[in-house]
Amino acid sequence: MAGLFVTFEGGDGSGKTTQAGLLESWVTEQGRRVVRTREPGGTDLGLELREIVLHRRGHIAPRAEALLYAADRAQHVDTLVRPALERGDVVVQDRYIDSSVAYQGAGRVLGGDEVRDLSRWAVEGLAPDLTVLLDLDEAAARSRLDASRTTYDRLEAEAQDFHARVRAAFLAIADAEPERFLVVDATLPVDEIAASVRSRVETLLDRP
Repeated sequence: MAGLFVTFEGGDGSGKTTQAGLLESWVTEQGRRVVRTREPGGTDLGLELREIVLHRRGHIAPRAEALLYAADRAQHVDTLVRPALERGDVVVQDRYIDSSVAYQGAGRVLGGDEVRDLSRWAVEGLAPDLTVLLDLDEAAARSRLDASRTTYDRLEAEAQDFHARVRAAFLAIADAEPERFLVVDATLPVDEIAASVRSRVETLLDRP
């Protein structure tokens, strides 16, 4: 496809939203059209599913949770992401398949391979051109969240060992696919992180 697909991954509080916004602004300045989106919640259906998976009171079975994320992803890619890439747009996205592998596969202990296969089927194999992993120790991430909010969604509220498994899974995925990933220390200054991201994205925008 003519476009460029960039995803941001990392634990809650790692700065994905900030960096996605900075990248959107920079790519727009380069004269490219940008579609900035997120999962879950990038479509009308996704907003309904986001409310369920992140804010519904009561128990959701881990496999049901994984399927809800996959349903959101299927709708999102079919109706928003793939059409944007086919138009030649740059898609800047907060979370994608790697988040399900980390949160449901490792955090919920469902198994990363099974969760990955489910999502790949849901999106007909669409993979990012670049994934930026903002790596942050789970204790530091908790401190950031505590300083910025008083309520937490279902995943943010999980215990520290859950988030430790999630972080380890993200790093393992990045280690297995180094050509797709840019791993950045999320404790670095915001501008320094943004510069690293821009440098990597620039090489992809310049490719034939």
